Amino acid sequence: MHTEISFVSFGVRCSAWHLKAANENLEAPRGRPCVVMGHGFGATKDAGLLPFAERFAEAGADVLVFDYRGYGTSGGEPRQHVSHWRHRQDYHAAIARARQLEGVDPQRIIVWGSSYSGGHVLPVAVRDGRVAAVISQGAATDGLAALLQILSYAGPVQLLKLVAHGLLDLAKLALRRPPHLIKVVGPPGSLAAITAPGSEAGYQHIMGPTFRNEMCARGVLGIPLNRPVTAAGKLRCPILVVMATDDNIAPPAAVRRVVKNAGELAEVHSFDCGHFDIYTGDVFEQSVAAQVKFLEGLRTP
Repeated sequence: MHTEISFVSFGVRCSAWHLKAANENLEAPRGRPCVVMGHGFGATKDAGLLPFAERFAEAGADVLVFDYRGYGTSGGEPRQHVSHWRHRQDYHAAIARARQLEGVDPQRIIVWGSSYSGGHVLPVAVRDGRVAAVISQGAATDGLAALLQILSYAGPVQLLKLVAHGLLDLAKLALRRPPHLIKVVGPPGSLAAITAPGSEAGYQHIMGPTFRNEMCARGVLGIPLNRPVTAAGKLRCPILVVMATDDNIAPPAAVRRVVKNAGELAEVHSFDCGHFDIYTGDVFEQSVAAQVKFLEGLRTP
């Protein structure tokens, strides 16, 4: 059971779901923990996040699941702009809102991310400096590595096309014209940001009713600049890393560098599966059980 709430990020109303803890299992003198959840590349809060959130609430944590500005039921312009800078800003605003929830201990915020947001949560946690823990699954942690991955499966011509469309969108921005849009995901060989084999079916399997398969083309230009792996060594809180070893979208090698840089703060669970398999079926059950156990094991500050 979730309720609709909202918060403001840079003057824009962001839409969120609040799930209150179903019991007092994780209650402490200062209140309950709260898990703050955002989604990945071009995705919305109704795309496979609720099953995770419900398990966290059943374990005794509050949960706040939100849409970025310009996405889903949140306000903001331009719509459909994938920007890791904006997304991180929205995470900080969501964390601030979570700390205001009745019964929540402001020192026991856990930031959760998956895919693109699985990378966001690293620099967000470092900058915030107060979050109790991080959960990162199927994470895109190095934009340069992701760019090389696109090059490997799509080829240089596809990459040049994406750059050209991104520059066209920037030109439209400079001229104050409506954004130039491309697809978020498509079959191999199509004009889309993600065309890895199986990615279109994966998106279709988990996306909710508010997902729109389009994005401002300028978003692809920011991908190589998004390098959360560089923040891993600055973490001062525990991090649970869920890795899909056969991931052809978020390079596993970059995730391993996160684990190495985080050192003894990192707990790792690896699954022999693809990028989208962690949202459903047996892998979901095993992964979410590990995540709940991680939450239960966090020490109260």
